[in-house]
Amino acid sequence: MKTGLVLLAIAPLFLASGWAGEGQQQLPQAMHTKMKEHPRITVGLREGDLRGADNRALQAAVDYIARLGGGVVEIGAGEFAMRDSLHLRPHVTVRGQGAKTILRKSSAHSSPLVLDGDYGEEQITLKNPHGFVIGDGVAIWDKNSGGFHTTVARITGQNGNTFSISLPLNADCMVESGAQAATVFPIISGYRVEGARIENLTIDGNKEENVHLNGCRGGGVFLYRCPGAVIERCTVRNYAGDGISFQQCNDVTVQQCVSEDNASLGIHPGSGSQRPTVRQCSARRNGEDGLFLCWRVKHGLFEENVLEGNGRFGISIGHKDTDNMLRNNQVRGNHEDGVFFRNESEGMAGHRNCLEKNLIENNGVKHAAAGIRVRGQTRGLIFKDNIIRDTRQESERKQQTGIRLEERVGDVTLEGNKIEAKTLVEDKRKGQ
Repeated sequence: MKTGLVLLAIAPLFLASGWAGEGQQQLPQAMHTKMKEHPRITVGLREGDLRGADNRALQAAVDYIARLGGGVVEIGAGEFAMRDSLHLRPHVTVRGQGAKTILRKSSAHSSPLVLDGDYGEEQITLKNPHGFVIGDGVAIWDKNSGGFHTTVARITGQNGNTFSISLPLNADCMVESGAQAATVFPIISGYRVEGARIENLTIDGNKEENVHLNGCRGGGVFLYRCPGAVIERCTVRNYAGDGISFQQCNDVTVQQCVSEDNASLGIHPGSGSQRPTVRQCSARRNGEDGLFLCWRVKHGLFEENVLEGNGRFGISIGHKDTDNMLRNNQVRGNHEDGVFFRNESEGMAGHRNCLEKNLIENNGVKHAAAGIRVRGQTRGLIFKDNIIRDTRQESERKQQTGIRLEERVGDVTLEGNKIEAKTLVEDKRKGQ
């Protein structure tokens, strides 16, 4: 009887403390219930759990949190020299202090190869090895191995002017085809990582001291097969390539970010990235397009963005980019057409995209431009409730056409658009 009384007496303590696990269930892929607190570490120049001034301190923090199953890395104020990418890990959030936390690309060194780099080989031999250091990021290419065939890896060893690298070459890099290596890489990089998130960072590409790296393998932020990744409240500037590029990544969110003064594209979803959300971002003064939908970008939402002052188009849509919604964006002051649908055949064109409630103004700098230009055998488009105009002085107005539909374009629905232009709609389709 006494034993029973003791058990009855302490049972309320178990329930009050949650020890009994009343109503709690284990996580789907773990043998424990959901925790309220998760791993966290701080990194700083002179304060924090880890201290350092370059990518090695940041990477150590990210890897430590990853080994604990995920959590948060908080980076303090200061400028961190990036001699290699900060490589993202599954379920790790990297968070800075906005403009106070700067990840700056170090100066690049480059050299021709003196021996062919063969497909699958894991070493390169350079003419000028100066500046190539073990641990640095490195890219290798020739005139025939651009795009995804460019290799981006890390230097893992050295023997004179021969260097081992962390990954096999993606393609033959032939001396006779101008094979090159350079210490260029994405400043933040994620490959096949789930649950990655970066917030409140300033990423400076130092493009004046770097050579170009194409957007299929590089960018201020570059993601490859990172489903569900989130990039929020980050500024990416001055990168010798694209600002933000994500390839073959489904369900990515880019929100409240700025991509400015980069050499190529501002924001570059591509290569089958489906259901992306790009919201409340600014892409300005980039060398090419502000927002470039590359290949097979489908079912995306692009809203409340500003695409301004870019060196080519504000928005470019093309190869199998279908079923996207673009609404409430401001597309202004870009050097060529505001929104451009690329010249694709019927099977590869950007069908069934909707442009709704966008402001498209003052595009075209040196030559005449259209607010919206549609090329190729593109069909099923909806342009609804957009404002298309040029508010500059009459002598400076280059956006002379509101909407231009070229010869092979299919059905396009125009509804409720307010157009102010010398030519409201230029329709070159047969029978129109």
